Amino acid sequence: MKVLLSGFDPFGGEEINPSWEVVRSLPDSLKGHILVKTQLPTAFGESFHNLNSLWDRENPDIVLAVGQAGGRSGLSVERVAINLDDGRIPDNRGRQPVDSPITEDGPDGYFSNLPVKAMVRASIEAGIPASLSFSAGTFVCNHIMYRILHRINTGDSKIKGGFIHVPFLPDQAAGKGDVPSMSFESMRTGLLAMVEAVIAGKPDLNVPMGRIC
Repeated sequence: MKVLLSGFDPFGGEEINPSWEVVRSLPDSLKGHILVKTQLPTAFGESFHNLNSLWDRENPDIVLAVGQAGGRSGLSVERVAINLDDGRIPDNRGRQPVDSPITEDGPDGYFSNLPVKAMVRASIEAGIPASLSFSAGTFVCNHIMYRILHRINTGDSKIKGGFIHVPFLPDQAAGKGDVPSMSFESMRTGLLAMVEAVIAGKPDLNVPMGRIC
């Protein structure tokens, strides 16, 4: 099995993006499965163009994108992507779309086909705070998640795909006031646990959200 993992370059004035730092620190293989890692530009359109090219070349079984969500206190497994680009700030190419559909002929939204509850539980059991999220925002993170799921739903139905948000690193949070953060090692431990849960290939947990823990 092959897993394609992506993180983003820094954006919004930050000097580092923990999503890429954590992704690139992962091993090249995990329990006999190949991990392919790539950094994407924080840019509408260009981000998926780059990912799509690697997807075609690597033919992965799982596509999992990771991004930064400053202000969150734990790892967030995104459950829904919506067909909307609406940038609160310009992306790294200066583009700031407003109320623009990501795909003109696409549905309003897609649900991840990853075992999202099992992923959250795996992180928590590894001692790392995690939760389900029902909003990936409307910036580039949501854009890439929607484009991944659109490709899966319009042709690559055997592939599993989705998105995980990570918090600020402590150095990023310093000087920002009462903003939560998480250590690099904690992010890495939680992300590894989640990837292992996906690789396991088991059906998702059939439990209420309040019982994921």
